[in-house]
Amino acid sequence: MAPAPSLATQSAIGVDLGGTKMRAGAVDGSPRVVWRREESSIGLDTDELLAVLRGELEEAIAAQPTALAAGLGVPCRIDRERGVAIGAVNLPITDLPLRDVVGEWLDVPVFVDNDANVAAIAEHRHGAARGARHVLMLTIGTGVGGGLILDNEVYRGATGAGAEIGHIVVEIDGPPCPGSCPNHGCLEAVASGLALARDGEEAATEHPESALGRAAAAGEEITGRTVTDAALAGDEVAREVVSTLGRRLGAGLSGLANVFEPEVIVIGGGVMAAGDLLLDPARAELRSRALAPMNETPVVPAALGAEAGIIGAATMALLELEGGS
Repeated sequence: MAPAPSLATQSAIGVDLGGTKMRAGAVDGSPRVVWRREESSIGLDTDELLAVLRGELEEAIAAQPTALAAGLGVPCRIDRERGVAIGAVNLPITDLPLRDVVGEWLDVPVFVDNDANVAAIAEHRHGAARGARHVLMLTIGTGVGGGLILDNEVYRGATGAGAEIGHIVVEIDGPPCPGSCPNHGCLEAVASGLALARDGEEAATEHPESALGRAAAAGEEITGRTVTDAALAGDEVAREVVSTLGRRLGAGLSGLANVFEPEVIVIGGGVMAAGDLLLDPARAELRSRALAPMNETPVVPAALGAEAGIIGAATMALLELEGGS
């Protein structure tokens, strides 16, 4: 008799619950996202957020009724033993028993983890870090998330709330970190999508002749995407804003590389639309600041793009069914 197929080759539901967008998908054993839906998560209170999440999950199960489990990647600190989302910086989540709440809606097992952890699982298993045993991943979007794979195992800390890489301090007297973080100058405060927008607004004021200045004068909102698009189009002021963000990122990576000595550092998230305009300054900063041999650590873009969170959450859930991820 042929052995039963691994659970990790089966289908599952994955949810990437971000500070700006909520993405849900049904993932087959390829892994491939065979159904997806995306909703805004900006400005929702807790009840509204849960209502949107329930609608997405129920549609996903209907689209993939053979799914064995559902996994949620959430940008917050997680108590994995209890399945509780302890607190999020960019979402209205505090001590929410998310595993039990979602478990009441679905007829499949539900598992919850940090969103950057599940993205790291996706890239380690199926993407840019495949084959590596020691991986550091940062997801740079609204905030900065971090995931660690150490000796092929996800590192989560004592209770599951560890590896909050976005909250290491890069500038001791830097800007206040957004949301509920009490600190100043965290990587999230200086190298996130929100930081890119903030720096872009300042540059637009200081350089009215630039593409950013002209956009602001025309009444356009200066977002991280505005800055990135202007930089990719060749605007020197926007390119310098992106480069500065990259240097701050590289300063943070140098310290992390010194501590963990990963084989590869993977960078994902929406800010990666800037590509090498962001990564080249980060790589240069890492080379100049980190100890040898960590200063030669490859810094590469994520391979799975916007689907990393969905694929990683689904993969995490299936691995949990097998006995741990």
